[in-house]
Amino acid sequence: MDMMELLTRLTAVYGPSGGEDEAAKLIEELAAPYCDKIKRDTMGNLICRKKGKGPKVMFSAHMDSIGLVATHVDEHGFVRVGAVGGISPLKVLHTPVRFRNGQAGVVGVQAGTDLAKVKISDLFLDIGAADREEALQRVQIGDVAVFDTRLARMGNRVSGPYLDNRASCAVQLMAMSMIRKWDNDLYFVFSVQEEVGTRGAKTAAWGIDPDYGVALDVTPADDEPESKHLVSSVLGGGAAVKVMDGSVICHPWMVEKLMALAGEQGIKAQRDVIRAGGTDGGPIHLTRSGVPTGGISIPWRYGHSPMELADLEDMRACAELVRAFAECRLEKEC
Repeated sequence: MDMMELLTRLTAVYGPSGGEDEAAKLIEELAAPYCDKIKRDTMGNLICRKKGKGPKVMFSAHMDSIGLVATHVDEHGFVRVGAVGGISPLKVLHTPVRFRNGQAGVVGVQAGTDLAKVKISDLFLDIGAADREEALQRVQIGDVAVFDTRLARMGNRVSGPYLDNRASCAVQLMAMSMIRKWDNDLYFVFSVQEEVGTRGAKTAAWGIDPDYGVALDVTPADDEPESKHLVSSVLGGGAAVKVMDGSVICHPWMVEKLMALAGEQGIKAQRDVIRAGGTDGGPIHLTRSGVPTGGISIPWRYGHSPMELADLEDMRACAELVRAFAECRLEKEC
């Protein structure tokens, strides 16, 4: 699999929280050659299994994205919106967007708004309609718009929409294609509704009842100008092995095992600590009587903006580390 081709396709597909069907369809097509069984559960999680006789290992990368949901259309045809997931109003001003039906729009802000205090309620979408009647022929209340920006390559780095978390979906797909010999019973989950509360991973983990869990996601980078060092990972530093975030303190054995595998197999890796935010690791580690859980993350900049940025070599290192853990010999209990 070519990482750039994967990213181009995955970041272009529509799939906000609660509306992941198109993303799931594409990922199922891409994953089919590399697994024994694929199913979607009631929530919409896509679960790809590579059967084995050993312990159950659940990898989870969420496939949903943030977006803007239509809440009201005024008499002039402007669409008021609410946030689906973590939206920073300043980051999305004047961003091109599109709805599931292809309707285009651009994010505007109410005249006279103090940009230092701008809120989601100050934003609207201009879809080019002359009045409310015309707008409602194009967009219905409850429709969700996503960023309509495009992936761009910058040497070994890429910038584009929804690297959170389509980049980890690409990593998981690449890792699936690389696995050659394994005893573990492998479950690769592409989860839904992470951006609105890690909801999909909760039900997927309950259904799978894994012996081990690994969450794949992005993580804020610590190498932007004038960083306050609230996080620890950097672009180009390799796979970020999660130690903790706002949703999970990873099992110490999992942290050490992932770092040891990286060292043994020459995979570039770094330890990752963030003070807030969370991943699918949060609900996975609390499943039933508890699951030893770790995380493999991609350092990224400009999170939840229309043009996030990450390093292709870090993604490849993450894929190699996923492969290494999937193939390693594990016991029922760590």
